[in-house]
Amino acid sequence: MKTAIVTGSTRGIGRAIADLLGENGYTVIYCGTRPQPPADLPPQADYFPADVSDSTQRKALIDHVLTQYGRLDVLVNNAGVAPLVRRDLLEMEEESFDRVIGVNLKGTLFLCQLGARAMLEGKGKLPDYSPRIINIGSLSAYTASVNRGEYCISKAGVGMVTALFAQRLAAEGIPVFEVRPGIIDTDMTSGVHEKYQGMIDNGLLPIPRFGKPEDVARMVLACCSGLLDYSAGQVLDADGGFSLRRL
Repeated sequence: MKTAIVTGSTRGIGRAIADLLGENGYTVIYCGTRPQPPADLPPQADYFPADVSDSTQRKALIDHVLTQYGRLDVLVNNAGVAPLVRRDLLEMEEESFDRVIGVNLKGTLFLCQLGARAMLEGKGKLPDYSPRIINIGSLSAYTASVNRGEYCISKAGVGMVTALFAQRLAAEGIPVFEVRPGIIDTDMTSGVHEKYQGMIDNGLLPIPRFGKPEDVARMVLACCSGLLDYSAGQVLDADGGFSLRRL
């Protein structure tokens, strides 16, 4: 049975990704920071609590999967946090920067490293083994928001993490992808929902609606399908067309 780790998967985008992978035959290891799993996880789900900003907990997550299942087929680095308080760039606090970078960027980077090592070892032992890594980025990788600069910096960094691991692992037969959500209807955008809705109503997006977590999940599933494997570091924009340049 193929296994998939999805970090930050107790709700929102991560939950949609984990649920969809489970529906498509994967044994999914749901991962979040809460000590106990949500009561509504699928009966077959495995839950492992881990703070991805912590090296000991990252290693424990990978070790759990390898000990329990003997293989890691898909690593989805989705865990991410926004600033607790949106502040102007001139008022950004170092504590907030460290927190956001620790989860969004450092956690992604070093889970890629641990996952890649496990996958390379599996390539030498498991027949018909085609592992892959998918990082969940953001349109904030290239879109400046001066009241949450630490988040933008973290997601720009995730883009380079994707490129680096894609280059390192391509010849090993391990594809690395990035899915970049746009304005998605989740808890993270709930506080600015009215603002974004107004922008959408005024023509911000060619596809004039909020994205849903399922929109992102389907792109992750496409990355897992094998149909996109003649690419390295491919970025898929789940953004309603935000990335289009228009006149």
